[in-house]
Amino acid sequence: MAFMFTNVAGMNLRFPLYVLLVLALSNAGLAENNKVTGLENAVILIMRHAQKPDTGHKLSRTGKTRADACASYFANLVIDGKHLKLDRIFATKDTRHSHRPRLTVEPTARKLGLTIDDRFKDRQFLDLVDEIKSWPRGENVLISWHHSTIPRMLRAFGADPQKLLPNGKWPGHSFDWLIELRYNQNGQLLESKRVDACPMSTG
Repeated sequence: MAFMFTNVAGMNLRFPLYVLLVLALSNAGLAENNKVTGLENAVILIMRHAQKPDTGHKLSRTGKTRADACASYFANLVIDGKHLKLDRIFATKDTRHSHRPRLTVEPTARKLGLTIDDRFKDRQFLDLVDEIKSWPRGENVLISWHHSTIPRMLRAFGADPQKLLPNGKWPGHSFDWLIELRYNQNGQLLESKRVDACPMSTG
């Protein structure tokens, strides 16, 4: 049914209220469709595994020390002035060449009473991102992965690796960085930054 209004000059104006209503509903629908519930108010933390030995699939002595330091670091992590409680921890699935992503977060998982989810292989990072996005609500997540894949994972989470990493890549010699991704109530990226994490005691 058409709506009709009469202006001060006596001319008929059709549909103005209808059009405004449709536009309002359309905009609301677009906002709802663009909402990513699994990232709603979420914090996603992405790190590389700790240092590796010259040979073998485990961590070096320094790597083990860093993994232990990460347990204290994440147990006391403050973001935006508030203590961050981790809800889930993910690590790359073990291979015969590397157990390092899982070993890096094992001390943190024990300290926080969490189970490490290691179902996804290194190249299945998109499946991991899609699962997180599909959750009914946002959670705070720690991800331990291989450095060569992290830039592509960042893109999948809506971040720009060129702004977070040198030339958009994670250097092979860097083990102490953490990427923080914070999302708003619509699951849209609010802030992304790289910080130094898990400082080791020098005493």
